[in-house]
Amino acid sequence: MKIANAELIISAAKEHQFPGGVFPELALSGRSNVGKSSFINTVLSRKGLARTSQRPGKTQTLNFYFINDRFHFVDVPGYGYAKVSKKEREAWGRVMEAYFQKREQLKGVVQLIDARHKPTEDDVMMYDWLKFHQLPVLIIATKADKVPKGKWSKHIQQIKDVLQAEEEDPVMLFSSETAYGKDRAWKEMTKLLYSKETREIKQDSGE
Repeated sequence: MKIANAELIISAAKEHQFPGGVFPELALSGRSNVGKSSFINTVLSRKGLARTSQRPGKTQTLNFYFINDRFHFVDVPGYGYAKVSKKEREAWGRVMEAYFQKREQLKGVVQLIDARHKPTEDDVMMYDWLKFHQLPVLIIATKADKVPKGKWSKHIQQIKDVLQAEEEDPVMLFSSETAYGKDRAWKEMTKLLYSKETREIKQDSGE
């Protein structure tokens, strides 16, 4: 996909700050330091749009990027941030839960997992939580350049097995260093953004 323009329009710390409008959205989720910022910069062909950091848990807001005046990427706080206080985690959790459960514009989630290792307990919990809320998930195995090419299939299968990934959720390799997987990532993300199927929005019925 050719990116004509891309900009960070708001970093939302609370639900009322989420932008209005009918533009479809994809959320990007993953452990801290999995490479979310690098993924965003690579697929958007923008070097410093998403800030990378060596300090886990730095992203404490939902960052909304408006792309081609047509759709949003939403970078959500990384999970597995051990150095963040329990109070902060709970606050982020409430905002994220409101976003994932109520956001009608949300069409799917890109879950990033480090290709070098088997998915962590946090990865599994996040995937299960997303599927509980009936969200389509595209699983991106980052840092593929750090894995020998002859072991790629093995690592992909390991991710599928540990997550018990559903067949309709693609699992693919990606490298921000080489841009490997960029074209396929766009193909899969476009499917999610413009799927004709409308996701049932889960509302709290109190049942």
